[in-house]
Amino acid sequence: MAYTIAIGGDHAGFTYKKALIKLLEDLGHEVKDFGPGSEQSVDYPDHVHPLAKAVIAKDANYGILICGSGNGVAMTANKYKQIRAALCWKTELAELARQHNDANILCIPARFVSEQEAEDMVKAFLNTAFEGGRHQNRVNKIADC
Repeated sequence: MAYTIAIGGDHAGFTYKKALIKLLEDLGHEVKDFGPGSEQSVDYPDHVHPLAKAVIAKDANYGILICGSGNGVAMTANKYKQIRAALCWKTELAELARQHNDANILCIPARFVSEQEAEDMVKAFLNTAFEGGRHQNRVNKIADC
């Protein structure tokens, strides 16, 4: 199935973002790039907020955010009640984020994973369905605050 994927992050994730855009397009997905446009230092919230809003508005099926640690982009995206951004550093975590948490944004720590690991996580994230069932009740409680 082809999706529309929103992708963004900060300068530390720029190189991986370029590689992931190519991967996603090669897999037949439409990609919306929310920046940055270079390795020049930027403030990641400037790119995360519009990406999260695009996922909420259903202008994109999923989002991918990449920064040095993955923490800043995940914290910012998760400020939105409708967003479930998962910081992942292993393929199994990306799968579980979808299966159990219905994550809609994958956050990747570029300084702590290889480009190949990032690509594998993206594939796993996009190819794993939410299990629902007992997990649905838990997901429903996430935005209750």
